[in-house]
Amino acid sequence: MFQHKHPYPPFLFPGVKKLIVGTLPPPRFTTREFKERDVDFCYGSRDGQLWPILNKIFALNLTFETTKEAADERKQFLKEKKIGICDIVDSAEREKIDASDLGMQNAKLRDILGYLEKYESVDTLLFTGGNSKNGPEYFFRKLLKRDAIKYDVVSDNVPRIHQFTHPRTKKLIKTVSLTAPSGAANRAVGSLQLYKDLKDQNPKFNTFDFRVLQYKEHFLR
Repeated sequence: MFQHKHPYPPFLFPGVKKLIVGTLPPPRFTTREFKERDVDFCYGSRDGQLWPILNKIFALNLTFETTKEAADERKQFLKEKKIGICDIVDSAEREKIDASDLGMQNAKLRDILGYLEKYESVDTLLFTGGNSKNGPEYFFRKLLKRDAIKYDVVSDNVPRIHQFTHPRTKKLIKTVSLTAPSGAANRAVGSLQLYKDLKDQNPKFNTFDFRVLQYKEHFLR
């Protein structure tokens, strides 16, 4: 079994308002076997779309290469916008060495509620995926269930929005389950009526454009 350990600690700082919450980066980030154009930081896979999406939304002109400068660009942006990253999976085991969430076994979860207690300024969790098995919302629900914390629906439209009250700080925190920024989610995007309607209006509209529209609404708030 491959021991898939998250290579990056949570990126948190005083005053952080929003947290990006995913699972694990591809195994090559753990083994430090980067591909060309990978960035040595959270969501740095050259195949992932999170940073290209944010690059488009905020006109960041980011560098896409395995350098300290590229990682520092992203850290500076996150601090300026008061956005942190705290992926929910600390480690997992895999029989097949790939980046599939479904392939994770015996996942060890990070103490997200503990981090939210320490950083009380956080008011929104942005999940990079929904409630499908081994997705970030799926694991977060397990944490809430363990502590018998009520999880209320705010909107059942994609991206689904929920809220909960932190048991210790008593703060009301919103969660948004964004469409996953990976190619694996493109089929799900293509099946959405909203996507079909937008595609009908503009045949050049694609799944990346759809994510940009969706993410913009929640990252710019």
